[in-house]
Amino acid sequence: MNLFDLKGKVALVTGCNKGIGKAMAIGLAEAGADIIGVSASIELSGSEIEKAVVALGRSFKAYQCDFSSRDSLKAFIEKVTTENSKIDILVNNAGMILRNPVAEHSDEYWDKVLSVNLDAPFILTREIGKKMLQQGSGKIIFTASLLSFQGGVFVPGYAASKGAVASLIKAFANEWAGKNININGIAPGYIATDNTEALRNDPERSKSILGRIPANRWGEPEDFKGVTVFLASAASDYVNGTIVTVDGGWMGR
Repeated sequence: MNLFDLKGKVALVTGCNKGIGKAMAIGLAEAGADIIGVSASIELSGSEIEKAVVALGRSFKAYQCDFSSRDSLKAFIEKVTTENSKIDILVNNAGMILRNPVAEHSDEYWDKVLSVNLDAPFILTREIGKKMLQQGSGKIIFTASLLSFQGGVFVPGYAASKGAVASLIKAFANEWAGKNININGIAPGYIATDNTEALRNDPERSKSILGRIPANRWGEPEDFKGVTVFLASAASDYVNGTIVTVDGGWMGR
């Protein structure tokens, strides 16, 4: 038996249109899973991620959802659960970051970041998880952050949301691990994506960050394929409530 084989599995990946989420979806498809891709901006037909998944011989369904809107989220959940008889894997990857010093971090910034990064994955996990409980199995993966462990600077809403995600992973795992549903997280380090563009373009910050990373490079979205397949597959059946850091060694420094 291939512990990493995902043939016959259906994976729902949020924030799949680019960056880490796109790489996660492609990695799951390479392992044999069919993909349900969700993003606020994804094309409903002909997207780059759809082309990549179909080229691997897997099916791809696209859905749009504004994760900052409860109404949009609930409409999406109703639609996706009605149109798909099963979802075996849920990857809560969609997220956002808004930067401002704490004293200028507005209520609007706070509310929007927490609605996307915390409220939406909680509601989605609760509702999709109900279906997994009925199925008798499931794998749920949250994208956490180094700021699940640290405070960061200029991103209080983001840090608060990702700290809460770390606790949410444990809370779900404590209730569902005994029901054959694995809930875990992946904490990206400093990865070359849109979220870190401002840092990479700041010579001082970029030099400081690279100086602490033992691997001596920024991570790439493709670095998340393997760990996502691991947490989505039978290889992780006894892994529950944990967060795997993919950070080039940052947290060990």
